[in-house]
Amino acid sequence: MNASSASEQGVLGLVEIVELKWLLSGEGMHVHVERLQSDPDYACQCLEAAERSANPALRQVALRLRTRLRCAPHG
Repeated sequence: MNASSASEQGVLGLVEIVELKWLLSGEGMHVHVERLQSDPDYACQCLEAAERSANPALRQVALRLRTRLRCAPHG
């Protein structure tokens, strides 16, 4: 992978994280982006909350972010 591709992947990951943040905020949950990126336990808690949502867009974002945020599926 070249440098621009790695940079593009980083931007895409951040876009998905921000999307998760805003979708969860619509459900009353505040997400701290920097903590989400650096604390795997916190990331798993956020993703699990997203996966319990009735919002299919939110569940899809959570699914895409699971690997990126190093959070194994629960259950």
